[in-house]
Amino acid sequence: MNNIMLFLTSALIWGSTWIMITFQLGKVDPIISVVYRFFLASLFLFIFCFLRKKSFNFTIKDHGLILLQGLLLFGFNYWLTYIGISKITSSLAAILSTSIVYFNVLFSYLLLGDKIRKEVLVGATVGVVGIILIFMPELKFEQNKETVWYGIALVLCGSVFASLGNIISAKTQRRKVPVIQANALGMGYASIFIGTIALLNGSNFTFDYSASYIGSLLYLALFGSVIAFSAFLTLVGRIGPDKAAYVTLVFPVIAMILSTFFENYSWTLEGVIGLFAILIGNFIAMGKYRNLSFYKRLKQNKSVGS
Repeated sequence: MNNIMLFLTSALIWGSTWIMITFQLGKVDPIISVVYRFFLASLFLFIFCFLRKKSFNFTIKDHGLILLQGLLLFGFNYWLTYIGISKITSSLAAILSTSIVYFNVLFSYLLLGDKIRKEVLVGATVGVVGIILIFMPELKFEQNKETVWYGIALVLCGSVFASLGNIISAKTQRRKVPVIQANALGMGYASIFIGTIALLNGSNFTFDYSASYIGSLLYLALFGSVIAFSAFLTLVGRIGPDKAAYVTLVFPVIAMILSTFFENYSWTLEGVIGLFAILIGNFIAMGKYRNLSFYKRLKQNKSVGS
């Protein structure tokens, strides 16, 4: 699968997961829903690996990195995000999650020694402005301010954990650890560790047998976890955490489009401008502007002038 297909797969699927997560909230403790989701996703991946006869012959250091990746990316990140979405709207949570772009750039520089590309920062900034314009009607803080700010803090902390998980994934891939096996183990480790925390915390392992809960759980486990994460982390290994993180600037747009059909979202002028801003930001961040004829002529003219 090429990079464009990997990008679109993760963006389209994750754009739909924000609505699905809302069906997980209610009767079941958020931490328990996270355990169910990633235990099921890990099981799917192990079955796939078994059928395809994929090897799990990794070193102790590899397992340590996979464990850390699982806890950060699949455990703490989603635990905080699920609770955060119970405090604020899913669209606002989607906006806040785009902060992972900046965290990835920062942590890639600090932990991996990668250079900070100006085009990524410029593109991400344009994209964030676009998303804010799109969801501006959702940014209402007249009531329950403390609850809203608590939700904001949780989602932002979740983004920090997710970003660090992306960095660890990039490191494991540099050690030639396959994404599928790493995800199978990482999701399994995360579900066991978070499940242990839940037990020690006195949480009840209840289950909601409604069609909406079971259906959303299966979708989040198979599509939102197995397929989307496999596509995204493969992309991280190919183009780096900073550019791959631009997926998080696109999936809120998908969430908004779905909201148009399922939640009666009303398009505004700000929304249309915001959509174009995101597309332009995406174009800049992915470095596609270099292929434009006027940019090539500009570079040639500079070379001649020098």
